[in-house]
Amino acid sequence: MSENRTVGMISLGCNKNRVDSEIALGLMREHGWTVTPEPGEAEVLIVNTCGFIGPAKEESIDAILEMADFKRRGRCRLLVVTGCLAQRYGQELLDEMPEIDLLLGVNQYPRLPELVEEALRAPQVVRTPWCADTLGYFEHDRVLTTPGYSAYVRIGEGCSNRCAFCAIPLIRGKYRSRDRKAILAEGQALAKQGVREHILVAQDTTRWGTDGGQHSRLHELLRDYAAIPGVDWLRVLYCYPDETSEALLDVIAGTPNICSYLDLPFQHINDDILRRMRRRGDSGDIRRCVRLAKERGLTLRTSLIVGFPGETEAQFQELLDFLAEARIDRVGAFAFSPEEGTPAAEMPDQIPEEVKQERLDRLMKLQNRIAREENEKRVGQTVRVLVTAEPGPTGSAYGRSEAEVPESDGEILFEAMSRICEGDFVNVRLLSAGAYDMAGVQV
Repeated sequence: MSENRTVGMISLGCNKNRVDSEIALGLMREHGWTVTPEPGEAEVLIVNTCGFIGPAKEESIDAILEMADFKRRGRCRLLVVTGCLAQRYGQELLDEMPEIDLLLGVNQYPRLPELVEEALRAPQVVRTPWCADTLGYFEHDRVLTTPGYSAYVRIGEGCSNRCAFCAIPLIRGKYRSRDRKAILAEGQALAKQGVREHILVAQDTTRWGTDGGQHSRLHELLRDYAAIPGVDWLRVLYCYPDETSEALLDVIAGTPNICSYLDLPFQHINDDILRRMRRRGDSGDIRRCVRLAKERGLTLRTSLIVGFPGETEAQFQELLDFLAEARIDRVGAFAFSPEEGTPAAEMPDQIPEEVKQERLDRLMKLQNRIAREENEKRVGQTVRVLVTAEPGPTGSAYGRSEAEVPESDGEILFEAMSRICEGDFVNVRLLSAGAYDMAGVQV
């Protein structure tokens, strides 16, 4: 083995998975491995898979096969597969894909360096699924894979909601809050190394602090985290309507360095569909949150599922009517995907694929119009923008305001009027709007 041992990572799926990838790289670095962004240079390649819905599974399989090719045309000696797909289908993956040398689930990262060394010495010894159901939260330094000015901070693991369509509880176990001191210590460390935008994530962030049966304490955590020196922007994603309290909304809206942005995935508005989805809360909770958030001037994002089993045309129309009334700023919508082992996959009255797609198209056509109109209301405003791409030859740069989260929302293209660098904050006057992106000029 060469002295300069190199490891590469392909991280798929959500930002919670990204944090797992960063912890895995931190472990490998601690054991003498050098992280490389180039798959062709890596002796060990790790694919952190997603197993949430069908298309994500397909993407994971494609990535495994693509990385396996570097055994032939690169330096790769060991292909490691981990993450949600590995946790759920470990033995099947090993049986069907001989390209995989080592497979670990979502709770086995502490053993990663040790198992990599064993696999390099004797591959046949470790070619078994390492997918224990041990629950907890593993703390370790990370290697950030985001730009240096922005990082995700996970505040909990697992999920106890048991929504009828979701396999996450089957994969990651029940919800458990991460320790407050550990969260704040990580925030302090990230701020000291130059991270300016901190994004708190979990499968359900409003569950934080509820382990003992009490109500959400997320608003207390946000208030403490925002007080860390060097945290210019603090975001929180994935709040549930029934635990989104006025106290939480007041902290978000009233704290200068907390972005006035609420991510509230409510999936549907019809109460019968919500009950069959096994969602916590009801349409009243959703409407209350939307009203209170708009009263406080928050940008709203949600995710929706169309074509859930038994969804009638009238129930779908109720969802469209609600969108037209509520005018949500950002919407991610998906056609229902039946996931093995979930109650919804076995429900009667499954909706034909062509009907699901037709409904999805209608919903997104409506939402694109709403998003454009809401963005047009911002034209003429001057907003604080975090630079995400430095000016090119034309003098144009890219950035995000507090109304855009990374990866999910659009960006702001603006004309730079001074020398600026990625990670800087600048003021931009907005001049034009589309459904997703906006354009402006630095002032």
